[in-house]
Amino acid sequence: MTLKADVYWSFRSPYSYLATRRYVALTEEYDLQINQRFVYPLAIREPDFFEKNHPNWLGYVFKDIFRVAQHVGIPMAPPNPDPIVQDIATRKIAAEQPYIFELTRMGQAASRRGKGLEFANEVSQLIWGGTAGWHEGDHLEKAAERAGLDLTELQAEASTQAEGLDAEIAENQAALEAAGHWGVPTLVFEGEPFFGQDRIELAVWRMKQKGLEKR
Repeated sequence: MTLKADVYWSFRSPYSYLATRRYVALTEEYDLQINQRFVYPLAIREPDFFEKNHPNWLGYVFKDIFRVAQHVGIPMAPPNPDPIVQDIATRKIAAEQPYIFELTRMGQAASRRGKGLEFANEVSQLIWGGTAGWHEGDHLEKAAERAGLDLTELQAEASTQAEGLDAEIAENQAALEAAGHWGVPTLVFEGEPFFGQDRIELAVWRMKQKGLEKR
């Protein structure tokens, strides 16, 4: 019996990136279907989040993500450009955000086609894996192709159906909070949330209790 889980995920979250290849690997190893549910980053949902946080918070996160990446053998580099335009010195979020809205809407459009996880996996490797100018040239087009999608189609849908996609993205956030968490990445299985890239093994343990089997 195929088990199903939801993954709540953001393009700006380095921990989401660090978890994604393992989510993909789970669907390949086990009889498991993952429904990718995109949400907007905290920088969009709570623009003053970074300004209110402890001064050490951002520095610690940067140290942690690179050591985790090294530990698990995943390439990682600061995104260029950052999906969220932000003044790192002041931690203030810019009013104009040219990347994150289209990215997230395209992700949700990919989820409509049952390819959200694949799209997230390919595009996050561009953003966080060291591809400078990931938004330029044919980088996104080829990433979409690898995910089995057409970038032009996704872009058109993100533009013409922005309101409907944003409503679905808001529903994803509401569902995440209803499941008992607010951050990403969070895997939710049968109403139980597993937050963070370091809780994947625990989620697998729980799913095995419910009959998760290898393919």
